[in-house]
Amino acid sequence: MSPADNATARAQKGRNPTSLHPGVVEEAEIILTFDDNRLASLVFGQYDQNLAHLERRLDVTAIANGNRVTVKGTPEASEMARRVLEGLYERARQGGGLGTGDVDGAIEESTLQGSLFPAAEEQPAAGLTAFDQISTRRRGPVRARNASQNTYIKALKTNELVFAEGPAGTGKTWLAVGYAVSLLEAGQVDRLIISRPAVEAGERLGFLPGDMREKVDPYLRPIYDALYDFMEARHVDRGLQTGMIEIAPLAFMRGRTLTNALVLLDEAQNTTTMQMKMFLTRLGEGSRMIITGDPTQIDLPPGQKSGLVEAVRILDGVEGITRVTFKEADVVRHDLVRRIVTAYDKAAREAPPEPPRQDYRDRRP
Repeated sequence: MSPADNATARAQKGRNPTSLHPGVVEEAEIILTFDDNRLASLVFGQYDQNLAHLERRLDVTAIANGNRVTVKGTPEASEMARRVLEGLYERARQGGGLGTGDVDGAIEESTLQGSLFPAAEEQPAAGLTAFDQISTRRRGPVRARNASQNTYIKALKTNELVFAEGPAGTGKTWLAVGYAVSLLEAGQVDRLIISRPAVEAGERLGFLPGDMREKVDPYLRPIYDALYDFMEARHVDRGLQTGMIEIAPLAFMRGRTLTNALVLLDEAQNTTTMQMKMFLTRLGEGSRMIITGDPTQIDLPPGQKSGLVEAVRILDGVEGITRVTFKEADVVRHDLVRRIVTAYDKAAREAPPEPPRQDYRDRRP
């Protein structure tokens, strides 16, 4: 690493005597020594869980001893592990949290850097990353964990209207809320307006007691969770009281003109065509709009078209509008979630088409 990273690295590469025999793979050893013990412990993770995850992902051996870690594996894998650890150390210096998901992100980022800067002399300077990031006061810098998230963050920063489609766990809503909070804190917008359609996921909840906010809170709970991730609880509560943050069901958007605001529509796959048109035309001067949804989880009645699917088709190619599509490989919530999504997608592709449902009134005894 460079002196600016406050770390030193020594690579020892060579063949074992047995490597003269055919079939034996060359092994490289890289030793990294970090000057700051506290940051090194953050890089390694609690009980070295980050190193263990790195070993599984890259098929290397990583042994920590104090502020030093020894990496052994093939030359390519060892070099990749070195870049990942250096990137994590730099992120720890900037105050970012480090977990196994950040390890995955650093691996994706390092892979992209390797394809962008193949020659050693063209490697980016220390601290320069290929992936973009957003930053809030409470959370600090949050960097994209894969190429799709990187594309998403760049799209949010450069377009007034962004559609984000993809399976659960890809960070669509979470990153959108984080970006919204960053704009609010920077004074680029005056308020946040976040909405979801109040559609049950295949259930009928019936009458819900309480005032309007208590009735719609169950539908909007994921939005609150994301807000509390990026803002102090007292700031969220104050924003809700003053109207700086507004969280409302989609039906409350009709007839309004939303100016100088960041407007987010979540679970947009459950909007009808008319609801989506109504929502899109609320955009006022100085505002930005983000629309997220998963077209594979539509909870509308059978035969009713999704407003998200229709809008993406109709608005394709319109200037100022960008569409970002996430795949099952982009799931960052948990490795098991990625495997679940992949299994369901595979089953959907292999399943024979369902016969049309017969109305009970057409049946004969």
